[in-house]
Amino acid sequence: MIDIVHQINAIHRNVARRPTAAGGQGISVLLRRTYDSTPADVWEAITDPERVKRWFAQVSGDLREGGKFQLKGNAGGDILRCDPPRLLRLTWGGETSIVEVRLAAGDNDTTNLEVEHNVPIELAGSGAGSLFVGPGWDAGLLGLDQYLRGHVVEDPAAAANSREVQEFSRQSAHAWAAAAAASGTATADEIAGLLQASLAHFAPDVQGPPAS
Repeated sequence: MIDIVHQINAIHRNVARRPTAAGGQGISVLLRRTYDSTPADVWEAITDPERVKRWFAQVSGDLREGGKFQLKGNAGGDILRCDPPRLLRLTWGGETSIVEVRLAAGDNDTTNLEVEHNVPIELAGSGAGSLFVGPGWDAGLLGLDQYLRGHVVEDPAAAANSREVQEFSRQSAHAWAAAAAASGTATADEIAGLLQASLAHFAPDVQGPPAS
């Protein structure tokens, strides 16, 4: 059983306008959470193909700086920077969609992990665009936490479609809607419209408002 409320609250979410690498304007989706494992272990869990496939998806390619990667059934891209066990920077599904993963040692052998996904405003539309990607990253951070705690599933893709994870994603979508609203980067109508699209994609089998 997943403690959904705990897992939702374990993730800090932020939406903001930020410059892109090309010098234009972009929307940044930032996630932050702490794991009860060392940076070396977390780094290996997110970069070793044999471990990645146990909690996320099969990955192939030249997994070094300057190489290319492809996740089965998901995005591919170029590895722009790889500085173990601190920094991983890559493109995600397109050269203007940039993901940066940052790791830092916390107290008592814990790891503070940040994921920042920055896309041009032309693609995101507004901060409400975070509702297309934020819940997916939330589910990934949930899967990583479960894996690091020893809860390994046979098929991560099937687990991601379970009603339990869909309930997590439903609450995640509402949390991202709140983050977008707090950021001032989207109108209420934009957020409301994309929230419904997000729920239909990430939580098609569960309905209703988030639990209080």
